[in-house]
Amino acid sequence: MPSLVREIPAAPSAIALMHFTNRLTFETDCSDVHASQEAGEVDFILVDVRGPLAFERGHVPGAINIPGRQLTAESLANYSKSSLFVVYCAGPHCNGANKAAVKLAALGYPVKEMIGGVTGWLDEGFELNVAAQPSAKAVIGCEC
Repeated sequence: MPSLVREIPAAPSAIALMHFTNRLTFETDCSDVHASQEAGEVDFILVDVRGPLAFERGHVPGAINIPGRQLTAESLANYSKSSLFVVYCAGPHCNGANKAAVKLAALGYPVKEMIGGVTGWLDEGFELNVAAQPSAKAVIGCEC
């Protein structure tokens, strides 16, 4: 009797390669964003899509705040259509980054999600920029 892991067979290697390669075209992670920042290779626009209060209480350094509901052609008019947006939200329990990515893609912008969001950033041991003394819940909160 196979283990629960093998109960459903793994995909053939060629299909797995295509799948995991495709995922990387949609996602980046906190470590890659941080490493790019440390190396001075920031060729993307990092966007925190949570509400202004959550952003003020703690956000990834270098991020701008555009709440997901405010992502419109008008709010993005100053950005070139070749600008790569990297969006994040509270964390894996929130779909705000996914909703924002849909809006950006529909508006014709290249976009990736920073998987893990604020939760992932903190889990990696990275610091947030904090403008006010937040409670732990308020730092991660969504409002998106």
